[in-house]
Amino acid sequence: MTATRTLCRFCHTHRFRPRKQSVPVLLSARSHQSTALPHPLQLRTLAVQPPFRKKSALQRFTAFNATPATGNTTMPPNRISRRCSMLLTAAAVLPGNSSPAQTASADEATDRELIAAVKAALQKAVTFMSDTVAVRGGYVYQVSLDLKKRRGEGDATATEIWVQPPGTPAVGEALLDAFAATKDPLHLQAAMNAAEALLFGQLESGGWTDRIDFDPAGKNTGRYRDGRGKAKGRNYSTLDDDKSQSAIRFLIRLDHLLKFENTRIHEAVSFALESLLKAQFANGGFPQGWQQPVEPGTIVNASFPDYDWKTEGRFKNYWDFETLNDGLTGTVARTLQLAHTTYADNRYRQALAQLGDFLIRAQLPEPQPAWAQQYNHQLQPIWARRFEPPAVAGFESEDAIQTLMFIAENTGDPKYLQPIPAALAWIRRSLLSDGRLARFYELRTNRPLYFIRESYELTYDDSQLPTHYSFRANTRSEKLQKRLEQLQSGPLTPPPGRSSDLRSLRRDAAEILQELDSQGRWISDGKGRIIHDVSDRDTAGLWIESAVFSKRVSRLAEFLQAAENRR
Repeated sequence: MTATRTLCRFCHTHRFRPRKQSVPVLLSARSHQSTALPHPLQLRTLAVQPPFRKKSALQRFTAFNATPATGNTTMPPNRISRRCSMLLTAAAVLPGNSSPAQTASADEATDRELIAAVKAALQKAVTFMSDTVAVRGGYVYQVSLDLKKRRGEGDATATEIWVQPPGTPAVGEALLDAFAATKDPLHLQAAMNAAEALLFGQLESGGWTDRIDFDPAGKNTGRYRDGRGKAKGRNYSTLDDDKSQSAIRFLIRLDHLLKFENTRIHEAVSFALESLLKAQFANGGFPQGWQQPVEPGTIVNASFPDYDWKTEGRFKNYWDFETLNDGLTGTVARTLQLAHTTYADNRYRQALAQLGDFLIRAQLPEPQPAWAQQYNHQLQPIWARRFEPPAVAGFESEDAIQTLMFIAENTGDPKYLQPIPAALAWIRRSLLSDGRLARFYELRTNRPLYFIRESYELTYDDSQLPTHYSFRANTRSEKLQKRLEQLQSGPLTPPPGRSSDLRSLRRDAAEILQELDSQGRWISDGKGRIIHDVSDRDTAGLWIESAVFSKRVSRLAEFLQAAENRR
């Protein structure tokens, strides 16, 4: 008979038991007497093997308020057992053999304990992130454990922070999530610090670039509107990769939370939104960036170029023309809608509708009724970077479809759905043999286009692709088709907000707490994978990642909100 060992997820105590049934076994943290387990929240059933952790997650997070981060965070064994026993007992009521009242009571007991632990963990994590990792309230993507190396898309200096997600605005939004769930002023103050960092780096042109440098003599210091930057620094506000949009959305949320009473924040976000409106072309499209208000331009429908696009029609300043690159239209649409919802200013709703009009105009004719990545003012596809040719773009076409549905939902106008059926049909007939979608399809022929690594020669061969760019991706066409059918048959309204099952939120919260170390860090390998124990290993190559922090803080906040709503 094979033996199994049951592991309590809170105190990590083990007990061997013959495998006589497939039902997992719950061990009391105090007595180690087994009882039935209703769901896998509090245990794992493992093959017999050496223990893989020496210290429990509970030991790490329950001493938060009792000891400083640099001190001994080991909790007395009797307190661990008491906390674990309460959690496990509360969870041990089986829905099949207990009344609804008993089940609800047990869940509430579990939630009370977990809520307290989550709030303490958030305090610990936010304190470490804001006091130790942040630079003047702002963040980069990754910081080494010794705090000596800092990275955004590239290396960051000691005085630089990143705007592009998952940098400062993304962390700021997670902090707002934490404050909304806890009302803890610690989280609001950290969010305010992030906002102040963004205000420092707002450009004279109204938006932001990829980073902010607090050093007036720094290589990448911009021409900041508060006068603390370089007089001859860059003044190029950019929408590429959600840079300016993410900063604006975070500041809008904070402005609303503060009831529009913080003059600096309200004035900064108002100036940014005014600049965004002035960057919209007459046809409704947006450039990749701007230094000043754009010229309105002409209004035409998209067409294929009437010249040899492989060698002609290149523009050094392609970023000044209409673009869809990297999901730009979707992030701009979300920003405009949030502005309209928050400030009730119809100019933002009009700009959103005009963006939808642009997407209708920018749809190429048959046989490729989809969208390009980059256009000229005549709405003909053009070159952008040397690996971004004039072509029909798979990713950008799916983003255009999703954006059109978003605009239809929020304006109530069905005309924004009209381009979608033909575009989805094009996607279905353009899928590669493995079911994925190419990034680029040759104009008119619809053959997938690729580049040769190093030489960047345009080719139909996908065997030597550059590794820094996504030339193929999974398609979202089935989900888009399903949503289109819902909109065609039902009301043109936004879908209901995503709601997670409280049981899955409990499970995720418990796992996230286990991942947090005694200093309040989620340590990862630089690719988002958590490293649980660094005590006996070389820490080179390990990082504190803003994306990891933001995702986990927001998930913990979601659990707190759901648990509160259940009460």
